[in-house]
Order: sequence, then C-alpha cells, then structure tokens
Amino acid sequence: MPSVVGVSGGVHRPSRTTALVRAILDAVGERMEAQPRLIDLGAVGQALLASADGSLPSEGRDVVAAVEGADLLVVASPVYRASYTGLFKHLFDLVGQDALAARPVILAATGGSELHGLVIEHQLRPLFGFFGAFTVPTGVYATPAAFEDDRVTAAPVRQRIDRAVAEAVAILEANRKLVGAAAGR
Repeated sequence: MPSVVGVSGGVHRPSRTTALVRAILDAVGERMEAQPRLIDLGAVGQALLASADGSLPSEGRDVVAAVEGADLLVVASPVYRASYTGLFKHLFDLVGQDALAARPVILAATGGSELHGLVIEHQLRPLFGFFGAFTVPTGVYATPAAFEDDRVTAAPVRQRIDRAVAEAVAILEANRKLVGAAAGR
C-alpha cells in the first residue's frame, strides 16, 4: 500500500493550509487505498531544530524520513512574502537531494488574494524540480473565499483538487509499473 504524506507549512491555528492538505489527502483516499499521514509543521516545527551537535530529535528524524519515504507527497504552504514559509523551506533543507527523485508531488498553497496564485509556479515547482520530483501539472491554490468552517467548499478548488489527484495517481501507477517491469527483467 503506497504511503501518502501531506505537509502543511502553516503555523497558525486554525489553518486553511492544513484544511487544504486534508482535503487533498481525502481525495487521494477516495481514488486509491493508501496510508495517508499529515505533517503539520506548526505542530512539529520544534522537532526540526538541530541540537548543538547537529542532530535532530527522534521526532524530527521521523518527519524527514516520512517525507523521504513517501510514495506520493502533497505539499502546501501559506504565501508569506510572495513565497513559502521559512519552516516549510527548513524542512526541505533537511531532505536528501535525491530522496524525492521521480516521486509524484501535488503542489498547493493558500493566500489572502488571487494575486499570490503564481507562488506554485514560481516558488514551489522550482523547489521540487531541484529534487527531481514529478510535480503534477495542476496546482491547487485557495483564498479564504474557498473555505467554510475549516473545509474547502468552493467548486473550482474542489475540481482542481480532483484533477491534481488524478494526475498524481496516474504518475504513481506508472512508476509502479516501471518498477515492476524493471524487476521482471
């Protein structure tokens, strides 16, 4: 069963970013059997700080290992100064350069207005390109108007979620077929 890890870069509670990641993870669960895990950086951020000798606490090592070992990643950050949050960046500074190669990644973000929607293309996609990950073509961006009671309710955002998940599942299935074919040689 594939592992699906969602990373929310939001640090405030309640968090629309976390609600968006949950909605995407739920949509993945509707399309395939998976083991979803939500990593809420606001809750585990302290565990990502290294001690004086440079080592991470066990909870921090577990977070990094979960991200590196995911078969499918769902990542989202609130827009902060036209980019992702510093804590989000810090987590991915800890991830091995080749750890995400060929892994499908769904990119998402939240922001106060439509003006920040390109953060997915100008900030998130290049970050995951560095890792050699397969970012799905459809990004998911949501403003406060897309939410009601900590749930994504706007039809256009729900449609983008469905399309992004379909793309990610197709990549995941293609990866599994390639690995299976290579093992059969």
